[in-house]
Amino acid sequence: MTTFDYKQAFARNLGWITPQEQEVLRHKRVAIAGMGGVGGSHLLTLTRLGIGRFHIADFDRFELANFNRQAGASMRHIGRPKVDVLAEMALDINPELEIRRFPQGVTGDNLSEFFTGVDLYVDGLDFFAFEAREMVFAHCAEQGIAAITAAPLGMGAAVLNFLPGGMSFEEYFQLEGRPEQEKILRFLLGLSPRMLQKGYLVDPSFVDLANHRGPSTPMACEICAGLAATEALKILLNRGPVRSAPWGLQFDAYRNKLVTTWRPGGNRNPLQRLALTIARRQFMSVKNADTPGSSTPQTPVERILDTARWAPSGDNTQPWRFEIAGDGHVVVHGHDTRDWCVYDLEGHASQLALGALLESIAIAASHEGLRAEFRRRTDSPDTTPVIYVHFHADEAVTPDPLYPYLPLRSVNRRPYRTRPLTPREKQALEASVGDRYRVLWLESPRDRLRAALLMFHNAKLRLTMPEAYEVHKRVIEWNADYSEDKIPDRAVGLDPLTLRLMRWAMASWRRVAFLNRWLAGTWLPRIELDLLPGLFCAAHFALVADTEPQGIDDYLVAGRALQRFWLTATALGLQLQPEMTPVIFSGYVHRGIPFTDTKSVRRGAKKLARRFCGIYGEPARIVFAGRIGAGAPPRARSVRRPLPALRA
Repeated sequence: MTTFDYKQAFARNLGWITPQEQEVLRHKRVAIAGMGGVGGSHLLTLTRLGIGRFHIADFDRFELANFNRQAGASMRHIGRPKVDVLAEMALDINPELEIRRFPQGVTGDNLSEFFTGVDLYVDGLDFFAFEAREMVFAHCAEQGIAAITAAPLGMGAAVLNFLPGGMSFEEYFQLEGRPEQEKILRFLLGLSPRMLQKGYLVDPSFVDLANHRGPSTPMACEICAGLAATEALKILLNRGPVRSAPWGLQFDAYRNKLVTTWRPGGNRNPLQRLALTIARRQFMSVKNADTPGSSTPQTPVERILDTARWAPSGDNTQPWRFEIAGDGHVVVHGHDTRDWCVYDLEGHASQLALGALLESIAIAASHEGLRAEFRRRTDSPDTTPVIYVHFHADEAVTPDPLYPYLPLRSVNRRPYRTRPLTPREKQALEASVGDRYRVLWLESPRDRLRAALLMFHNAKLRLTMPEAYEVHKRVIEWNADYSEDKIPDRAVGLDPLTLRLMRWAMASWRRVAFLNRWLAGTWLPRIELDLLPGLFCAAHFALVADTEPQGIDDYLVAGRALQRFWLTATALGLQLQPEMTPVIFSGYVHRGIPFTDTKSVRRGAKKLARRFCGIYGEPARIVFAGRIGAGAPPRARSVRRPLPALRA
């Protein structure tokens, strides 16, 4: 049996620290409150650094929800106190540790005892534990104990040091006497003034600040432990540069960015005050699927619908409502938007969306081991179709591999990379649509230029048509990264200056007309939204039916093929943007259906239809068109109404 030897166990630290410094660390005492997400990682990392004495506190026990991030969370530890599990793990690393446990957590009654003889405090408290955190940091400031707080944020971490004689925790964050929601924002913005993590939050519905719930990653917790341990080493050994508040540091592995922040005055700083004002508007107004008034899906049918509701729909209209008629029976009540939306030619866009919903239901049902069968009530009008859905247990059903991508699929209106699609990618995409459709690719630089110019000319119709203005005014949500039932303005694809000009103009058609006539108002958005994205992509494409769709049932089938194509693109890491308005305007022209009272738009639509046919062929058999390519996911996107709001 191997005998433990401190010097041998931690010899690989030497070189970065001296033998004398290792001995100093051996006799240092560190207090850590909280053994959850980051606290346990702090303890184990500092133990491996060779620190020999700890005070640890936590009143909680391990549960299944801890598994994604917490050191010590495992099946054999479920239900056990976190302080006991982590103490045992630390003692397995260094059996000579002097470790004192506070299983009731840190309280006003044991605060002095918890900090007796402590050289450094490392914060491991839950993000929302403001009462305990304020108490602990106030005690550190009063007793002259150095303190570190490191927060896991996204796939990175932010760290702040509070040193004796320097700016205190309260002076920096300004939390005292504030409402809890204000404390949440002040703590978050104070830790992370640059908010590097915000840009890649793919589903904001999992952020529920009011109920103390938010997404987390194991990478962030481990990065936290590394950053905090490095600061601890420098503080305890009195070596190296140690920057304390108002200086801070944030590293984000996902963004490949490291930033140093400096906020004199902390949250009183003018930059912070501005950021807090913006954050209050953005974060506190975000509606999400798990806010009070909604409910977490409990039954298999509810889980299926909760996932399927992420199906695409034109302008995020979500033209469906669900009636749960029994454990294995759902009635989908559809409706189209042709009465107010010029882009819903004969209801086809809404019918495609319903088809995408049905495919999403089938995919989600497979994840529950169920087979979904669909039957449209034939006497229901095309404008308000009714579709019966029956679920059957089937041992032959296997989970569809596209299931994880249902909520991840989104529209990306930004330019992509121009690298060509690989043969493997094209083969997967072509196979996804089935035998009734083929994919028409426009990949060469010349073809992409032709398609981009088509979109550029098409955009002039969209931006100069009063009927389209009414739609745009109705479907855009301003000052938003996410929207449950509209398109957030920051997902449109415009730069901030042009977006502000657009918002001003959209207040009235008179302003739009003035901008278009006197200030060349369509040029900037047409270049930014259509021409440049049309050039910067891997390809434009069209899904072409073998035979011309004859009615709603054909469009429902087409919608199912479209959804599998889009989900396959998402699974391949590709971005996609629909390019349906040229198809729609050409369809109006070819069918002889009036859609605008503006003569110049009617003339322009006829020219557009000729250009379209020259590139894609007759529009009658084209059920969907778009552009595709590799690129970063969008930072803003439409989300969905919560399931209770979609119940009939």
